[in-house]
Amino acid sequence: MMRGLAEFIMRGRWQALGVAVLGSGSLLFGWISAAAIALVTLRRGTAAGGWLVLWALLPAVVITVMTGDTGSVMLLAGAFGLAVILRETVNLSLAVMASVPLAVMSCMALVVLNGPFLEELITTFNQALAQLERDLQQEGSQQLALSTLSIPQVAALLATGNAVIAVLSLMLGRYWQSLLYNAGGFGTEFRALRMPQGAVLAMASIALVLWWLGPELRVWSAVAVLPLTVVGFALVHAYAAQTGKGLGWLTLMYMLWIVLDPMKWLWVACVVIDAFADFRSRWSPSSGDGSGSA
Repeated sequence: MMRGLAEFIMRGRWQALGVAVLGSGSLLFGWISAAAIALVTLRRGTAAGGWLVLWALLPAVVITVMTGDTGSVMLLAGAFGLAVILRETVNLSLAVMASVPLAVMSCMALVVLNGPFLEELITTFNQALAQLERDLQQEGSQQLALSTLSIPQVAALLATGNAVIAVLSLMLGRYWQSLLYNAGGFGTEFRALRMPQGAVLAMASIALVLWWLGPELRVWSAVAVLPLTVVGFALVHAYAAQTGKGLGWLTLMYMLWIVLDPMKWLWVACVVIDAFADFRSRWSPSSGDGSGSA
């Protein structure tokens, strides 16, 4: 199904436009539109991708006017920007690191342009939280104080989610490109994903500082470690490929990461250590290129 969709997108500019516009007009399938834009940009260039994103932005702007949420616009623009970086630099790690400024810009756009939307969202959430607190207090004798959210916190959370989807859309577009024109290329590229030692230390340090500064800034720690998390998944896939672990083991790792919060920090710690220890070279003592199928 994925291959068929990728082939349809690359069949011509109007097919690509149809997928991009239909996807961007949906709150649920905007990521497909973003991935289509990334694929066209990576394969046919910035001009072709730019033409596509301009048309795809039209329904996204309509959604913004109707709901007050700029998420669709930022997703399409963000995925296009990341794809341009990857095409021009041929450096996946640089494109992934660009997700950090993308999240910051998304947050600024939300705060400046989406004030009423954020206020309504916070009011609804805090009312539900207050009701939950009252219900819990009625059931037990202990006093509970659940933290409410502020506009900067909600904006940061939404911006982080937007950056995550933009990165995933870029990865999907790159996977489609590999599937059609270079079978197995994305798997090799992804498993080899690394970042400079200085960048790894800077992002990990910033995340720790933000975490200890309190709840108001703690949400931004997720933005700082977003690129490190992606590298962590690349590290897991590299280990699975080198040791012959199957899909079941990979699924277990993903589930543990989703369910257990300590796993997220362990992920980051492993990436920091890997920046200096280079685990992948230890897993392949024969010094092979580590290539394999995607």
